[in-house]
Amino acid sequence: MRSEKAATRRARPPIVALMSDESFPTTEEQVERANASGRTPVVFIHGLWLLPSSWDRWATVFEEAGYTALTPGWPDDPNTVAEAKEHPEVFADKTVGQVADHFGDVIRTLAKKPAVIGHSFGGLLTQITAGRGLSAASVAIDPAPFRGVLPLPFSALKSGFPVLGNPRNRHRAVPLTYDQFRYAFANAVTEEEAQQLYDTYAVPAAGAPLFQAAAANLNPWTEAKVDTDNPDRGPLLIISGEKDHTVPWAIANASYKQQKDNPGVTEIVEMPNRGHALTIDSGWREVCDTALTFIKRFVQ
Repeated sequence: MRSEKAATRRARPPIVALMSDESFPTTEEQVERANASGRTPVVFIHGLWLLPSSWDRWATVFEEAGYTALTPGWPDDPNTVAEAKEHPEVFADKTVGQVADHFGDVIRTLAKKPAVIGHSFGGLLTQITAGRGLSAASVAIDPAPFRGVLPLPFSALKSGFPVLGNPRNRHRAVPLTYDQFRYAFANAVTEEEAQQLYDTYAVPAAGAPLFQAAAANLNPWTEAKVDTDNPDRGPLLIISGEKDHTVPWAIANASYKQQKDNPGVTEIVEMPNRGHALTIDSGWREVCDTALTFIKRFVQ
């Protein structure tokens, strides 16, 4: 396990509630429960091609550790994979700035400053949130790149090509085929597990964030940027999967180097033999425990 250590706005639209259901509490219901509990909240932010349900097992672990877990979706997220596949259009035109402001709205309604954990583009959103001084501690898992992160390995380009290969996809919701998911997410697991992950978790995703991240270093006004200097950023851990095609070590480590001069604790760890599906595959618990151990050092 490779590791390295160093010396931590306003929102646009109102919070978008998920459909009310006993099995799918709305964002407002989750916030109300967290505030009533008196415990420190932990907000989980999913990335592209997944839904909040991808965090269900993590939420249970953090609840058992004494935190209150919240898994709010991106604006207009459906509750289930089946709904997402039936209505893919709801994902279209979601931008990094819009989604970051949405999570900022959610966090500002919490009575206590939360820990924030995100995966992939959720990892980028986690760093944006931390840069706004909204999180008590943060874990960014295989985080998407932001302005200033320069490496662009071939595997990352190939993983993003299903979206970036067609400029019209910027305003579309784009699903992955099984083969594309296998390469981008599930390359480090067996064929059988890869198929199970695809059937259980994969949904269409907004194309816009990928175009924003791809052009971030060419656009001074990009929304895909992080305030890495804010002294109120708080402790940050970046977790990288050794075999990740979508966000290889070069990208994760470049993100760490952008962050490491912040006065807050900044660490990076590489999980051996893990791909981009490390938060949902059969080895999820090792990654979850790594994040939990870090959070417990700073937030009770």
